[in-house]
Amino acid sequence: MLNKKIPYQIKVSRRARNLRIAVYEGGKVVVIVPWFLGMEKAAQFVGEKTNWILKKLEYFKNVKPSVFPRSSKREYKKYKNLASHLAMQKVEKWNSVYGFKYNRINIKNQKTRWGSCSKKGNLNFNYKIVHLPEKVLDYLVVHELCHLKEFNHSKNFWDLIGKAIPGYAKLRKELKSI
Repeated sequence: MLNKKIPYQIKVSRRARNLRIAVYEGGKVVVIVPWFLGMEKAAQFVGEKTNWILKKLEYFKNVKPSVFPRSSKREYKKYKNLASHLAMQKVEKWNSVYGFKYNRINIKNQKTRWGSCSKKGNLNFNYKIVHLPEKVLDYLVVHELCHLKEFNHSKNFWDLIGKAIPGYAKLRKELKSI
């Protein structure tokens, strides 16, 4: 679709609960639309967020390219075992603080997520965690572990993270900037 100033793609999602806009390196703009909303809502949303989108596009023009190579099956295979070992090691270390029960640890090749926690207690991590600075990786693992107890981003959730990583806000910001 095309806004007066911004070309964008629409992705209809069964998982999304809210409209969301993602702006990627290279200038790609994607509007994630929950399956139950119409396309006119998406166009209206883009119109409301035009200034924000233009700022993000400008940011990507001025920012240096990502430190991480583009995902490929070859790279995923190369780092998957190392990422798995690293994730298991970190989960064991940090779960000694919490003692939460979890099911499995999975390594995935995802475009937009560093990690996630499923309702079944599975901890999922992007294979690219092998490239993260250690303190940032520690924060990520603790973040996902804490979702085992608090499946949200409430004050209780952030307090749980703070129990193990007092300076988590700085690390969270660093992870978002990578």
